[in-house]
Amino acid sequence: MKKSNLALLLLLFSCYFLSAQHKGNYNQITRDISRQNILTSGNAHIYNPVAQQQIYKVLQASNILTIDVKALQNVSATTYTAVFNLSQIGPTAEATNSIMKKRIDSIKMRLNAKGITQKDIAIDVISFVPVYEIEVIKKLFSKTYTEVPKGFELQQNIYIQFSKTNQFEFILEACAKSEVYNLVKVDYFIENIQAVYKNLQDQLLKLIENKKGYYEVLGFDLTQYNIAIADDKYCYFPKDFYQSYQAFNSVSFEALNKDKGVTTAKKQTSYYYQPLTYESYDVVINPSILEPVVQIGMNIKLVFTPKTKEEKEKPITKTEIDHKYYVISPNGTIDVKELNTKN
Repeated sequence: MKKSNLALLLLLFSCYFLSAQHKGNYNQITRDISRQNILTSGNAHIYNPVAQQQIYKVLQASNILTIDVKALQNVSATTYTAVFNLSQIGPTAEATNSIMKKRIDSIKMRLNAKGITQKDIAIDVISFVPVYEIEVIKKLFSKTYTEVPKGFELQQNIYIQFSKTNQFEFILEACAKSEVYNLVKVDYFIENIQAVYKNLQDQLLKLIENKKGYYEVLGFDLTQYNIAIADDKYCYFPKDFYQSYQAFNSVSFEALNKDKGVTTAKKQTSYYYQPLTYESYDVVINPSILEPVVQIGMNIKLVFTPKTKEEKEKPITKTEIDHKYYVISPNGTIDVKELNTKN
C-alpha cells in the first residue's frame, strides 16, 4: 500500500515537473527568439502597445474645439543626380591627369550612347596632391627615415544627371567599366515644389471646412469662439529614410555533429527604404509608390476657445461724421451748408 502511494506521488510530481518545465521552455523561447527582421522591416507587428491604447482610449469631453489636419504627398523626382568619386595615382602630375581624363572620357562616351549627353555631366576636382613614401638610409650606427615624393594622387567627383530611374543601370555599368565603383550619393530634385505645397493647402482647407460644418451640426456656433492657429510644412528625401537590418541564422548543426568549433562569419548588413507611414495623416496624395519618392507634408492646427462674457457683450461703437459744405458765391461771400446724411 505504501509502495503504491509512493509511486502515485512520484508520478504526480513528474507530471508537475514536466508541465512546469514545458511552460518554462515556452517562456524562454518567447523571450529569446529574435524578431529583428519582423519588427525592423515592417513585415508584421507582434504587439503594438500604442495601437492598443488608441483602440481603448477613453474620450474626455471639453468645450475647447480642436481641428488638427495633416496632409502628405508622395512626389516622384523630376531629375536625379548621381555622384561618383574617382581616385587616380601616377608617377607625374601630367601622367596622373592624363589617365584620369581617359577614364572620364570613357564614361562620357558610353553614357552618350544611352542618351545622357555632355550637358548632363559635370566634373568637380577635389584634390591634387603629391604622394610621399618613407625612404630608409642606413648608416654605420643609425638609420634615417626621410619622406620623398613618389607620385601624385588626383581625386575628382563626377556628377551625372538623369530623368528616369531605369537609366541608372546604364550609369553604373559605364562607371564600372572605367573602374569607378565609389557611388557617393543620389540626389532628388523637384521642378515646382510650390505647386505641391499649394495642392496640399487646398486639400487641407477643404477638410477644415468639412470639420467646421461637423461642429456646427453638433450645435457649436464657431462665431462665439476665439481662434488660434499653428501650421507647418516639411520635405523629406529618400536618403533620410533608409534603415538597416541583418538577416541570418547562426545555428550550425553540421559543426555540432562533427564536434568542431564554430567559426563565425561576417554578417551582411542590408538596407531598405522605409518611408513615412500614413496612419497619422488625414489626406495622402499618391499613396501607392513603387520606388523611393520625395515626401512633402503640411500640418494645420486650429484651436477654438469660447469667448468670455465680456467679449460677447462688448458694445459696437459707431462713429458718425457731420459733413459741412462751403458754397462760395461769385462775389466772394462764403455760405456754410450742412447736409443731412443720417437718413
